[in-house]
Amino acid sequence: MKPGETRLPHLFAPGRFGRFEVKNRVKYGACCVSNYNTRDGFVTEREIARMQVIARTGCGIITNQGAYPDPLGEGKGYFRQVALFDDKFLPQFERIAADIKAHGAMAIQQILHAGRYGGIDLGYCIQPSDVPQTLPHFRPAKVMTKEEIRHCIGQHAQAAQRAIRAGFDGTEVTSFMGYLLANFNSRFTNQRSDEYGGSILNRGRFMRELIDAIKQATPGNPLVVRLNGAELMDKWGGNTEDECFELMQQAVDVGVDMISVTVGWQEAPESSIGRDIEPGHWNYLSERAKKLFPNTLITFGNRLPDPRMADTCLRDGVFDYWEVCRPLLADPELIHKAAEDRLDEVRRCIGSLNCLSRLFRDLPYTCTMNPALGHEVEPEYHVKPAAVKKKIMVIGAGPAGMECAITAKKRGHDVTVFDKADRIGGNLRAFAGNDLARPDDLLSVVSHYEVMARKLGIELRLNTEVHAKFMRSVLHQYDVCVVAAGARIDRGRFAHLEGADRLLDAMAVAHGRVQANGPRIVVVGGGKIGLTLAESLRKHRGADVTVIEADKRIAGDVKPSFKWRHASWVEELGIACLTSTRLVKVDARGATVRDAKGAERLIEADSVILAAGTTPAHDLLHEFEWMVDELHGVGDALVPRGLEQAIADGFRLGVRL
Repeated sequence: MKPGETRLPHLFAPGRFGRFEVKNRVKYGACCVSNYNTRDGFVTEREIARMQVIARTGCGIITNQGAYPDPLGEGKGYFRQVALFDDKFLPQFERIAADIKAHGAMAIQQILHAGRYGGIDLGYCIQPSDVPQTLPHFRPAKVMTKEEIRHCIGQHAQAAQRAIRAGFDGTEVTSFMGYLLANFNSRFTNQRSDEYGGSILNRGRFMRELIDAIKQATPGNPLVVRLNGAELMDKWGGNTEDECFELMQQAVDVGVDMISVTVGWQEAPESSIGRDIEPGHWNYLSERAKKLFPNTLITFGNRLPDPRMADTCLRDGVFDYWEVCRPLLADPELIHKAAEDRLDEVRRCIGSLNCLSRLFRDLPYTCTMNPALGHEVEPEYHVKPAAVKKKIMVIGAGPAGMECAITAKKRGHDVTVFDKADRIGGNLRAFAGNDLARPDDLLSVVSHYEVMARKLGIELRLNTEVHAKFMRSVLHQYDVCVVAAGARIDRGRFAHLEGADRLLDAMAVAHGRVQANGPRIVVVGGGKIGLTLAESLRKHRGADVTVIEADKRIAGDVKPSFKWRHASWVEELGIACLTSTRLVKVDARGATVRDAKGAERLIEADSVILAAGTTPAHDLLHEFEWMVDELHGVGDALVPRGLEQAIADGFRLGVRL
């Protein structure tokens, strides 16, 4: 056995699923859809390459992404979702199934009818009842007749048959995120008065008939159903947790082989898998399912990114299989690293939900932590030995600089990283120190870089500021200079204002180099920097904080999947946010501001923090232009953006230096 397998014996114990032997207790979850495919449902080479990486993850069970089962596309919820309503699609599924099985995993095909969230090309969706959308980008409802219900069930069964013919060992139907199965199960969207609505037994009829039809169509092949343990839809009159488990009991009664316990809908006003949720928070739902249904396999993984936690859960009977999706997008080597006792090298899924943010904008998903995701088919994204070994200096030990340094070192280059601070991490470390969600997730990015720098032998020269004089002292010692010095608050934008010298630098405050004094604080700038500081000062210091934002809304530079979280924190903490408002002057009394109508007012404050606008370290690029053979910039040193872009910039440069 490998060393990590002895440390995690429950995770790497063999299992069974129906008539199939499974090499370990890890199930790769379908993770919705990738949006890498064609608009008419065919798989692309981009998707094949991604699934080849997934096939090599070492999971015992691998679930392929959800395919819609109907030719009209009423079940299609995403622009580039794959289809399985016709035999013409079989060759592509045969390739995927064969590759999964070639690497020793059991292959499961998910069938995803989006229901309330479907009909993306049609202008309408189908639902059990005419329940208006709470999110405006979804389509109006067309109520299903009983004949259409029976026809839809038949389409699912036929899609399952095709999956088995293509070489998959089993199938899966999902209600996760509020899809068609959830629409029938939930009191919120099922307000029918016939045998498919009303009581919970009637609401579950569609699910029971669906399970029965697929089981009859694919005898001997196991079926997974993904069911909510909690909908989080109380605001809209959705199911209680007790009702969710009653529906699981119905699925068990009609012979489902495995239940995947999930949490939440797209419309839920609460977070379920974001980084504001503590890892392990939802384990109680899986534990309840396992106790209620001891003879049915339970798989679970919501906000459970750590193999060690999963091993403990398996030991304690919380679930039978650890269902992993996003952690394996972040680091496809996660299971292998666990087996080899190299968990300190793992790129942790930090729950930033960049993947979902992209999907909700009809874009292919990408990952903050894994810049190669979606580019597996492109040779330019493969880390290969360098043709010429170079001596590289990287200025800045933030995410962009460290990602570049590590990637270049893996290719065989000699790399030295310089930073004026006494430790690596850059502004990310300061941001994490003020984050109300999960600072540990953000700091895991820094600790990953620390571990990899040590293991790869990258020289770190900290407490070293690189400027023109320093560069002249090392002339011709390096072949390449990478400027990754990040960005700073753009004080120049406000230099003309009276009292501008009184403004505190938000970055300096975040790093702890400057203190914001007094109980009354004004933060100028309602983007992620300003909001994070304002929230931290309010919660941890009890300060009375007012945020001034020139735009009409706050959180303009925050990922779509996390904007709502800042809005809710602002409300919960009682932070005043003045939008369409600009700073006019600063004096001993506080900040004078002007609103969109031109009216001025004084906001009394002991400290005024400037967090509006950042400027990149272009001065270094200009200074070093004639001092080194190759000069490059990455991350915020080029254009101030976010963590995802910093990591991607660093990787893309490192892989081609």
